[in-house]
Amino acid sequence: MSDLSHVLVLAGGLSYEREVSLRSGRRVSEVLRATGIDVETRDTDASLVPAMLADRPDAVFVTLHGGAGEDGAIRSVLELLGVPYVGADPDACRVAFDKPTAKAVVRSVGLRTPESVTLPKETFHDLGASAVLARIVDHLGLPLFVKPARGGSALGASFVRTAEELPAAMVGCFAYGDTALVERYVDGVEVSVSVVDLGEGPVALPPVEIVPDEGVYDYAARYTAGHTEFFAPARLSPEAAAACAEMAVTAHTALGLRDVSRTDLIVDADGLPHFLEVNVAPGMTETSLLPMAVEVAGQDLGVLCRTLLERAAHRSTTPDPSTL
Repeated sequence: MSDLSHVLVLAGGLSYEREVSLRSGRRVSEVLRATGIDVETRDTDASLVPAMLADRPDAVFVTLHGGAGEDGAIRSVLELLGVPYVGADPDACRVAFDKPTAKAVVRSVGLRTPESVTLPKETFHDLGASAVLARIVDHLGLPLFVKPARGGSALGASFVRTAEELPAAMVGCFAYGDTALVERYVDGVEVSVSVVDLGEGPVALPPVEIVPDEGVYDYAARYTAGHTEFFAPARLSPEAAAACAEMAVTAHTALGLRDVSRTDLIVDADGLPHFLEVNVAPGMTETSLLPMAVEVAGQDLGVLCRTLLERAAHRSTTPDPSTL
């Protein structure tokens, strides 16, 4: 029997990923209620802090994607209030949410990650777009993958086959963020590895292979049923699967993450994984990857979420007086 009497699931927010977050929140709330937990689902608006002060939850499950949900901001507020929550602390979130910074951290511990260039919008315009883009192509070669340095759900991301496609890809990227990450494209099998820590250290769940119908795992492919084929576990050799698991756990640890994360990577023709990015608030929708991994591992999603909340509730949550 759980000692959780009041759990709060945060979903929605004002990021571009609001609709996905709402779906994640509904799913987490449903599976928790199925385990007998009293769940309240709330958006992040002006009523949130007064509501938590009036009726303090035992723990919070953050299913906010993008923006304040993953950059540490909402978690900082929870810490100010002394409310425990599932997931990484604010400092770790800030590092993981910024893709170029996360790539630098994992590279420093020996993980492979595609060579890349980080380009703020101002630099792109001030130095002359055509000259800068030509140098990027000369340096990284083709094809390329362009995505916002911060954010998720593949919003603003583009696969670039030719130099002529790069300007439009940059414009599309800047519509969702002020900084672009341009990576050398690695051809291979796209794989996602979820990591959970239920008290005995971070453990990788079985890898999930992603095969989008149109060849690119974009927003529509991620959240429209039938647009992507998934293989859980991924169709990898035992050696490649083990390498993917090791990479995900190493990234989780190096970035100082906690409780749960999801690492996205590419496995090349030689069976070697390449780190792409990590997510501190993995999607929990019907087409999301973490729930698939949980199922193929023979675990119950509701029990997993409940256990994460119970662990969070038992952590020290006394606010730092200097921050009040």
